[in-house]
Amino acid sequence: MEIDSNGTTKTKTKVVDDDDVVSPIEAVRAVVLNDDDPTLPVWTFRMWFLGLTSVVLLSFVNTFLSYRTEPLSISTISVQVATLPIGKFMAKVLPTRKFRIGKREFSLNPGPFNMKEHVLISMFANCGGGTAYAIYIIDIIRAFYGRKITFLASWLLVVTTQVLGYGWAGIMRKIVVDPATMWWPASVAQVSLFRALHEKEDGKGMSRGKFFFIALICSFAYYVIPGYFFGTLTTISWICWIFPKSVTAHQIGSGSNGLGLGSFALDWNSIVAFLGSPLVTPINATLNIMAGYLLLIYVIIPSSYWGFNLYNARNFPIYSSRLFTAQGMKYDVTSIVNKKFELDIEAYEKQGHINLSVFFAISYGIGFAAIASALTHVACFNGRKIIQLWSSRSMKQDIHTRLMKKYDDVPSWWFHVLLIGSFILALLLVTFMKDQVQLPWWGLIFAAAFALFFTPFVSIITATTNQTPGLNVISEYVFGLILPGKPIANVCFKTYAYISMNQAVFFLSDFKLGHYMKIPPRSMFLVQTIGTIIAGTINVIVALWMLGSIPNICNTDLLPPDSEWTCPGDRVFFGASVIWGLVGPWRIFGPKGNYSYLNLFFILGALGPIILWALLKAFPNQKWIGTIHLPVLLGATAIMPPASTVNFNSWLVVAIVFNYFVYKRYRNWWNKYNYVLSGALDAGMAFMLLLLYFALNMHGTSLNWWGQSEHCELAKCPTAKGVNVTECPVF
Repeated sequence: MEIDSNGTTKTKTKVVDDDDVVSPIEAVRAVVLNDDDPTLPVWTFRMWFLGLTSVVLLSFVNTFLSYRTEPLSISTISVQVATLPIGKFMAKVLPTRKFRIGKREFSLNPGPFNMKEHVLISMFANCGGGTAYAIYIIDIIRAFYGRKITFLASWLLVVTTQVLGYGWAGIMRKIVVDPATMWWPASVAQVSLFRALHEKEDGKGMSRGKFFFIALICSFAYYVIPGYFFGTLTTISWICWIFPKSVTAHQIGSGSNGLGLGSFALDWNSIVAFLGSPLVTPINATLNIMAGYLLLIYVIIPSSYWGFNLYNARNFPIYSSRLFTAQGMKYDVTSIVNKKFELDIEAYEKQGHINLSVFFAISYGIGFAAIASALTHVACFNGRKIIQLWSSRSMKQDIHTRLMKKYDDVPSWWFHVLLIGSFILALLLVTFMKDQVQLPWWGLIFAAAFALFFTPFVSIITATTNQTPGLNVISEYVFGLILPGKPIANVCFKTYAYISMNQAVFFLSDFKLGHYMKIPPRSMFLVQTIGTIIAGTINVIVALWMLGSIPNICNTDLLPPDSEWTCPGDRVFFGASVIWGLVGPWRIFGPKGNYSYLNLFFILGALGPIILWALLKAFPNQKWIGTIHLPVLLGATAIMPPASTVNFNSWLVVAIVFNYFVYKRYRNWWNKYNYVLSGALDAGMAFMLLLLYFALNMHGTSLNWWGQSEHCELAKCPTAKGVNVTECPVF
């Protein structure tokens, strides 16, 4: 028995750490507590107020920032750190008086702010931690294709794609949440942060809360420089300054449109825009990312462009996500779309085949290889563990599963209602609003079956390896073969297939975090479902507001050169809708297209992990072979474009400094402050960015001087003889 500061008696359940009950995973044994206090209140006013506020704010901010040239996503870590002092403050000032409604009694302040409340608040925030993938569909319909989509169709599309996967994910909890071998490494890291924030500090050095506040103020104050006064700090490409009239020098030195040799950023936004925070990435993953990046940028691309002129590479910019004609001009996509929003074959034949920059083409090939390597890597290096999952021995309950048995489980019919309800809404969308989304009813059923089939495999892979294979390319490739010529149908299918599966994995990951933190399952279910619906609604409102309020948003031809609203992610998504949906993979990657040989990357990616596994078996003493993780090595660079070289350069430097040198030499500082610093830098920068927008940018106030651009304009030029592009020299 324990007595808290308010005099409340608490019963704490503890199980002795013997071999029969502890987790078989060393990291879990080291981080996750083997006890529980079931009397801690979780369904509190503080949890609801801070949780709902967090999901609304994060949904708004992250959707707003996603349109920027350097997009930013405020992580849940920021909310975890920021809500802790607020929760403690509320516990001090809210009245403790108890109220009665019927037979139930409650209080606005049931006691000290506890860790379980904090976990549920973070789960709420997690729902708004990233913009809904379906927002891309709304963006390309409105901004790129110049068509209309109503608010109701937009809302149904976003909410159903976000919630559909929850229905079958809950049913799979017994397979991928309860077993001890399904340990979800990312959830273990979250537990570590919660314990660091809540457990009493040793009194040595500055407290984490004070450190967070100071770092946030510094980040907030500093960002006014790259964010407004000196935009060049976002991408410092000094080679272009030395050779202002050399196309080749600009191609080599540009960090935004070239190879980025020597390019760097003094802007946290540039560093975290695409790869997330470098402070929370393990050094082994960082080294794999660096190896893949250096191989791509400084070996494959230069030899393909200047050496072999692969796919007539010099007819186009060295780095671009645009689509081109064979003569190096921008491909006029709108001219090949007929009144039915389908491919106009005659117009397509007249304009000719779609061409990609060599960078964009190879990026697709690497994406193919990354998907294939993820499957064979898991089969070779983790296959035995996955097989053991299905044996009765591997399903043995550990201490955490036993402690969770005291809480009422979520009834199965809750998940069934969620699944059936979201599917019916989606079916209404594709039936009565088909003219806006193009997807036929059988396409929705196929997408749901596709996602349902892959969810258990991908969730097991994520739970054991912390790697989530991306199925977006496979889904759009498959549906592009089945139903070519319909771009919005293709991206809708991809979103229902890929994101429904992804959301299922997200749901299960949060359930595992709650499993470790001993959160009542019904509370988790309601928080995740309500939070996701609220987040999706905010996403749609903000997206439609942005599309209607910023002139020429996403249109780089009409926006000023230093505009922040170029929507790099939307441009890539639009390109994918043209490649896979409008024109179709058969005309681009099949026998009728220019890029059929890129399909070989599927084979190469699948063979890579098999070769590494064989080498490790042949040379077991060479442990370094086992550290090569091809899915990570290939998968990170597959996001280029829209990510550019300056993002990788700066990210890698910061990641290596903090997760190798600081971690190795100043371990205590790293353990105490590293995650806190990451959240503070994110939050401070985001607050200043919003302030700058509403105070200055929204009213057209900006500075126009040398220090506002990269000065690498010629990086966008082709170098083939006779290719004539506006504002570029002709060779």
